[in-house]
Amino acid sequence: MRYAIVIEKSQNNYAAYVPDLPGCVATGDSVAEAEQLIREAIEFHIEGLREEGLEVPQPSSKVEYVEVAA
Repeated sequence: MRYAIVIEKSQNNYAAYVPDLPGCVATGDSVAEAEQLIREAIEFHIEGLREEGLEVPQPSSKVEYVEVAA
């Protein structure tokens, strides 16, 4: 499966989340660390859903960039 992730810069680190998996979040000191940790969090999150007999949401979010004049 291929999930869209969002990585945002916060005051002291980077935070990542998965729009299609509510509650699946991670933080890291760098973009690379946040990306690695959210990958692990996704795997853990999906494993937990399956163990509880819950449906695993299919990836459905689209990511696009929009250019605007500044």
